[in-house]
Amino acid sequence: MTQAGEAKQIWVTLSGLPLTISLEWPFHRSTSGADFWVLHGDIRLENSDGLHAPVAVNLSATVREVVASLEPVDVEAPVINALRKEVDHRQIEFVKSGKLKPVAFSSRHYDFKRGRWVFGKATDEAIAEFLERKVYWGTKLKSNSPPSRTEREKDGAPAPDAASAGDRVWIGDPTDAQYLEGAPAHLVEIAGRLASDGLVRMERERAVATDKLMEQADRFEGAMREAVETLEKKHAFERG
Repeated sequence: MTQAGEAKQIWVTLSGLPLTISLEWPFHRSTSGADFWVLHGDIRLENSDGLHAPVAVNLSATVREVVASLEPVDVEAPVINALRKEVDHRQIEFVKSGKLKPVAFSSRHYDFKRGRWVFGKATDEAIAEFLERKVYWGTKLKSNSPPSRTEREKDGAPAPDAASAGDRVWIGDPTDAQYLEGAPAHLVEIAGRLASDGLVRMERERAVATDKLMEQADRFEGAMREAVETLEKKHAFERG
């Protein structure tokens, strides 16, 4: 969870929604007798009137066998990405208040042949649009995208830097790379193309929004409104 004084971490979805995700570590065994582990959390839809989705991430026994541990350093990134994918697939409803939504964290997100997490490979075009949205929302919502808890615990991870304050957004985040099924270096390469178009300024793996990008607010916020409306229609239909 974000502590007082820490920058807000914005997790953008491929559909254009800016999220913050709070997770109540650690995982614990299910009390219902079922063979799975549970992690409670809350997904907040930023730039909204307090909309959020309380969730219970249910990690299956099959996945438990392939992860090194249930500590954040090993599973925080895929948990965040599994939640983003549930939002992408319109399985999560955002409300002002609501009951806990169970979310399966199962083998459907894991490729046993290749021994890696899979969330759907994004095209370069989709990655470019994702990065535009990430930098826009990171700037508007005053996120300087510090390394996640997972990355801070890994050897050689970039440490938060006071000089990174302001509107700098971390493009080479391995969690985003996993979500998009790409490499951090490839995300940085594509961000370089955005820089060539005058949309961002690059400082190593971090991007700074330009006026040209921020002037496209209607496009980014329109995409968010459309994604929210699609979610609401889907869940309203299911409720009958």
